[in-house]
Amino acid sequence: MEPRVKERPSSKTNEKLKEPQQFRVILLNDQFTTMEFVVEILIIIFHKNDADANRIMLDVHKKGQGVVGVYTWDIAATKVEQVHAAASANEFPLRCVIEPV
Repeated sequence: MEPRVKERPSSKTNEKLKEPQQFRVILLNDQFTTMEFVVEILIIIFHKNDADANRIMLDVHKKGQGVVGVYTWDIAATKVEQVHAAASANEFPLRCVIEPV
């Protein structure tokens, strides 16, 4: 016996999809983390090329902070955790923060 469908589902949908909220990851300057380590973090964790990594590192060094990228919350939070873990493992106080775009 086949089930009877009382109502057909509508092929139209009135729901509008919303883009996920975006967040900036910002690397913060400190007096102890080496420039070389910052560049390495930018290349390995954030997949920046050498030129972009050096530019961002100089922003961090000269301005006190530098925007590394814009991501959804989950990706931004994961990247921040990876930076903090790598910095801690290498005995650097490097920190980064997340802010809404």
